[in-house]
Amino acid sequence: MTPTPPKLDTVSAGTLQHYNANAEDFREGTRDHDVSQNMSALLRHINGTPPFTILDFGCGPGRDLKTFTAMGHRAIGLEGAERFVAMAREDSGCEVWQQDFLQLDLPASHFDGIFANAVLFHVPSQELPRVLRELYATLKPGGVLFSSNPRGTNQEGWHHGRYGAFHDLETWRQYVESAGFIELEHYYRPTGLPREQQPWLASVWRKPVE
Repeated sequence: MTPTPPKLDTVSAGTLQHYNANAEDFREGTRDHDVSQNMSALLRHINGTPPFTILDFGCGPGRDLKTFTAMGHRAIGLEGAERFVAMAREDSGCEVWQQDFLQLDLPASHFDGIFANAVLFHVPSQELPRVLRELYATLKPGGVLFSSNPRGTNQEGWHHGRYGAFHDLETWRQYVESAGFIELEHYYRPTGLPREQQPWLASVWRKPVE
C-alpha cells in the first residue's frame, strides 16, 4: 500500500522539535558510537590529495565534524535542529549551516565528499529525488556521497516523534541512481552479525566526472 504523502511542513517541524527537545540525551547517547567504518568508506573513495572538503550532512551535535577535522580535512556541518547547531559549533569549532533538509541552499560543485550518516531516512520519499539531486549538484565532479540509513521494506511514517522512510537496497539504489550517482559499494552494519541483526544499510556513490 502506498503511504499517504505527508504534509512537509509538519515533517520538518515535528522531527526538528523532537531533536531539539532531546538534544542533550541524544548527544550523550551517541557520543561514543564508532562510525570509523563509515568514515573510511567515504574517504577511501575520494580521488585526489587530501585534505578534502567534506559536508557532514545532518551533523547533529558535531561528533563526526571533530573527527574529520582531527584527520586534517575541512569539515562543514549542516543541521536543521537549532540546539544541535549550537552544540556542533561549540564542540567542533567548525562552520555549521542551519538548514532544513527540505529547504537546502547549497553551493554548486563545492565538496569532495558528503557524509550523510543516519540522516537521509528522515527525508520523505516524495522529496528524496529532489534532495539527492541537490546533494549531487553540491559535489565536485568525481565527488563521493556516503549514506547510512536504517533499512526496511519501504515503509515510512512517524516513529517515536520523528519521521522516517525505511528503504530496502533495491529501492534505495533506484533513488540514488536516478539522481545521477554511480554505486561504488554497499554493506550492512554492524559488521559480523547475521543479516537480521544488521539494521543499517550503508552505501557509497560517486558523481561522475563529466
